[in-house]
Amino acid sequence: MIKLRKYFPHLAGLVFSSIFGFSFLFTKEGLELMSPFHLLGFRFAIAFITLSILRIAGIININLRGKNLKKLFLLALFQPGIYFICETTGMLYTTSSEAGMMIALIPVAVTILAAVFLNERPTLIQSLFVALSVGGVFFIIFNRGAAPIDGNYLGLVLLGGAVIAAGFYNIISRQLSLEFKPVEITYVMMGFGALFFNLIAIFRKDFALGSYLNLLTNTDVLIAVVYLGVFSSVVAFFMMNYTLSKITAAESAVFANLTTVVSIIAGVVFRNEPFFKFQVVGAVLIIIGVWGTNYFGRPVVEKGEEIYEKV
Repeated sequence: MIKLRKYFPHLAGLVFSSIFGFSFLFTKEGLELMSPFHLLGFRFAIAFITLSILRIAGIININLRGKNLKKLFLLALFQPGIYFICETTGMLYTTSSEAGMMIALIPVAVTILAAVFLNERPTLIQSLFVALSVGGVFFIIFNRGAAPIDGNYLGLVLLGGAVIAAGFYNIISRQLSLEFKPVEITYVMMGFGALFFNLIAIFRKDFALGSYLNLLTNTDVLIAVVYLGVFSSVVAFFMMNYTLSKITAAESAVFANLTTVVSIIAGVVFRNEPFFKFQVVGAVLIIIGVWGTNYFGRPVVEKGEEIYEKV
């Protein structure tokens, strides 16, 4: 049993990367049953309720007294706020496979934004892998017009906005991680998302108490929002933090790439989404670029030990 424990972080990595990979599929399914803000409001309400139950039960500990909540709310504005508006609406115009490929660029966006705002210059080889990932995206964009794919370029632009928002989230969260525990940041993010997206739905007249209650009678809706709210927003979070606490960032990059692969397979197998040769080439370029960006990240020295900084 002790020998098997060393594989637990990698097993947890397989679980959370698979959950994240299938989340694009369930988001796409949910969008066919309700409006984007209705889906987001329901998703984050369920996630916040789940975390609140865990807090009341004493399984997680949340202490926000005397802490910098203003900056935490700024963080939440980028993610889940701007990020999920761009991702979810972007998926109205793209396939779940393409969404998985685009969202895989987040580590690349973090590297670029960190160089601009934090003066964290990437190494030469990192820059080459960043260029490779970006090249993969442009390869898909330039060849997309000749393929019979539903939707238009607006979806890819919106997904690009989600990637940039996630990049800013990562940069701000680095500073907040010195003051807040990951579970505290997540708790506020889920609460912010539940309030933010439901308020938008109300102003857009997408929200009504009766609609929420009626959704409970639809099995497909329940499956989608429970998966996104409980598994993707809560279970995968704990699995991810456990994995990242046990392995290096370079190893964790493998699981980030696995998420992309799972999203592509899920879209093709379960939704019969078309996947063309040019998308295969673009996906390979993106995955290799993301792996290299993480793997060749600058090592940072702390207390005499060399550790790798996750982008």
